[in-house]
Amino acid sequence: MNDTLKNSIKWSVSIAVITFVLAAIFSVTSNMVLNGVAWGTGLFVVLIIVCIGIFFDMLGIASTAADETPFHAMAAKKVYGAKYSIKIVRNADRFASFCNDVIGDISGIISGTASAIVIIQLAVSFQLEGGSIKEYIVSVTLTSIIASLTVGGKALGKTFAITYSKDIIFRVGTVLQFIEDRFHIVLIKDKKDQKKKKRKTEKQNI
Repeated sequence: MNDTLKNSIKWSVSIAVITFVLAAIFSVTSNMVLNGVAWGTGLFVVLIIVCIGIFFDMLGIASTAADETPFHAMAAKKVYGAKYSIKIVRNADRFASFCNDVIGDISGIISGTASAIVIIQLAVSFQLEGGSIKEYIVSVTLTSIIASLTVGGKALGKTFAITYSKDIIFRVGTVLQFIEDRFHIVLIKDKKDQKKKKRKTEKQNI
């Protein structure tokens, strides 16, 4: 088994575990918030979840569209966040996978579940009979609105991400750099640093 396959399997397992944990947190939190609230508040929560999915989808697209070169010039001038922006671009595949596949897909699933809860709240508030035409119309309308907002928002976000990929990644890099400096949490490892460590280990074993 070569190193590429090993790393791929390791990453897949790690991302699956992270997805499981985050999905559980999202699900529990959304259910706790939606439990017992008015349908208007529930709808607002659903829109927030949709916006989270759109936002992270935009970040994932921006990481794959951004060019590493401008950040090197910024890093040479010691601009804060430039080095971390380089890390994001170098690890664009994993960064995009986390943003688009993990957060994006979780948001889509949770928003669907939350929408179902809101539909039930609407039916109770307006005393709609189960299986009635009115309830059916409300269900289809709300589901269609959420779906159209999600797809339309992601389409707009992708255009924005491709056009302003440099600025987006730089802002994200600055935030992640601050988190790492402040809390000493390594969020993204540089691939070049990993390769250097691997070469040193191989030389020592020879």
